[in-house]
Amino acid sequence: METDIQIAQKATLKPIQHIAAMLNIAEDDLIPYGKYKAKLPLTYIDENKLSNSKLILVSAITPTPAGEGKTTTSVGLSEGLNKIGLKSTVVLREPSLGPVFGMKGGATGGGYAQVVPMEDINLHFTGDFAAVEKAHNLLSALIENQIQAKDPLVQIDSSTVVWKRVMDMNDRALRKIIIGLGGKSNGTPRETGFDITVASEVMAILCLSKSLMDLKDRLGNIYIGKTMVGKPVFAKDLKANGAMTALLKDAIQPNLVQTLEGNPAIIHGGPFANIAQGTNTLIATKTAMSLSEYVVTEAGFAFDLGGEKFLDIKCRMGGIQPRLVVLVATIRALKSHGGIGKEELKQENVDAMKIGFSNLEKHLENVSSFGLKALVAINRFPTDTQDEIDSLLALCHEKNIRVSLSEVWAKGGEGAVDLATQAKAIIDETEVKPLQYVYELDWPIKQKIEAIAKKIYGAAAVDFQTKALSDIKQIEKLGYGNLTICMAKTQYSFSDDTKKINRPTGFTLTIREVELASGAGFIIPMAGEIMRMPGLPNNPAAENIDVDEHGNILGLF
Repeated sequence: METDIQIAQKATLKPIQHIAAMLNIAEDDLIPYGKYKAKLPLTYIDENKLSNSKLILVSAITPTPAGEGKTTTSVGLSEGLNKIGLKSTVVLREPSLGPVFGMKGGATGGGYAQVVPMEDINLHFTGDFAAVEKAHNLLSALIENQIQAKDPLVQIDSSTVVWKRVMDMNDRALRKIIIGLGGKSNGTPRETGFDITVASEVMAILCLSKSLMDLKDRLGNIYIGKTMVGKPVFAKDLKANGAMTALLKDAIQPNLVQTLEGNPAIIHGGPFANIAQGTNTLIATKTAMSLSEYVVTEAGFAFDLGGEKFLDIKCRMGGIQPRLVVLVATIRALKSHGGIGKEELKQENVDAMKIGFSNLEKHLENVSSFGLKALVAINRFPTDTQDEIDSLLALCHEKNIRVSLSEVWAKGGEGAVDLATQAKAIIDETEVKPLQYVYELDWPIKQKIEAIAKKIYGAAAVDFQTKALSDIKQIEKLGYGNLTICMAKTQYSFSDDTKKINRPTGFTLTIREVELASGAGFIIPMAGEIMRMPGLPNNPAAENIDVDEHGNILGLF
């Protein structure tokens, strides 16, 4: 069986000008990065066309560590829509080097449902992540300089600084560090650390900005800490946002590439979904919606994380909404939620699959709570038995759940013809109504958090620890109580406990602290310990990546 990279390297790619022509983009407007990549100007966003485009959100049930194939399904669905004669563009996040060299590998789809050139996209691509990293760390350097200078106008209390540094790599040794050692000329000693670039608020800001000037304003609103007299300090107080914007002026432009079958793909931005909003840039989505009849996009992890944030944060801020949610499920994940261990997932077990079906049902209920229709895509794996497939399809039909067996990994767009046909039919027959958000922005912060915990996660109660209550009071005192909520919790459970699989009930969600991301425009309640700087596994994917004498990259997956 060929690997993903072998399949991708055998593909004959079209010049990027041909892909642009499919979207009626003038060649003179392209900013080429080689033969097969290009950046697009923001001028192609047409707010008047957004309501005519059919946006499809691809989400998933609660994942297993291996992932359930949202990106593969997203690419395959877009291929399928094009195959049945519709004009579709897939819009995705850019991969982070941390997972690429760590445990998960790349994030460009798989098998015959990929975006290409996959090596470029998975590695440096067009330099967007490097720009985010540099802009973030510029602010870090300016903060240290301000502390060192002891400017009486903005005299920062170094013990209150919440802004860390970032790098796009998994390196656990940098989670907690001491800086400023070696004497006064080297700065003020204090404890800080590194986060991974995709957890940076700058990344979240880039992905929610509507224009270059909106980006500049949001960067200026980043909360840094306090002065010696307790006054809040923001990036604009250090005159940092102008230079930060200069570093991001090219990164804000979306990237155009193609699928294996030569259809358009826009890939831009990449915030984590268990810390930030977990979806591509608002600019990329709006660009695709301005240029295509159908747009397929995805949100990170399961619907309770990426899906809820896509709707309550991105859609609310951007004035867009999907016409349909495609919910990806796998038989192996359902068996996992049915209590089967990893080593036994390849063995047939219809009973366990039926037990794990409760997880799928809860996610479907959550989709419905927003007033949206759902279509379940069963992402088929070689280990799925016919009895398991037949039983799952029968169970869905018995409960009046729209479902399609997706075989995009093995067959590309041909494996998504039924999925695409059903998606079109549901969109055509469904009246467009305003989204029913989980909470209103003017609710108190605690009420908004409780609404998500109880309605989306199924929690019986929320326990706000002392630090969280103090944080909420401070945020409301600063005047930011009306922001959206961006929950931070594990992706492996509806609860904050990874061991509570399937559909847990009666649990209490514990909020230990609450952070302010005033530039991004949301508040981050922390449920449990969330890793912002992952570590490498015992056998990282980097060990398998190599380059041959001709410069071909090997071992990327």
